[in-house]
Amino acid sequence: MAVKIRLKRMGAKKRPFYRLVAADSRSPRDGKFIENLGTYNPLDGQVEIKEEEVMKWLGNGAIPTDTARNILSKAGVMEKFAASKRGK
Repeated sequence: MAVKIRLKRMGAKKRPFYRLVAADSRSPRDGKFIENLGTYNPLDGQVEIKEEEVMKWLGNGAIPTDTARNILSKAGVMEKFAASKRGK
């Protein structure tokens, strides 16, 4: 099973709100997911990420989508993950 870290769209019409989730790559965008990893509100630019869980999933081989990678990079999570891989 290939796991991806991606965004799940929530919120009303014209008022998007996203959850950052770990999901099976075969499941639909707004379908079943494995674990909730954080939230992203593009209207406010507000991001909340559970860093420990994201690091765990990245360490287990989960692949972030392009948008999820950009959000994680701005939050500094991808840099911490790269540093932890170099330190091993």
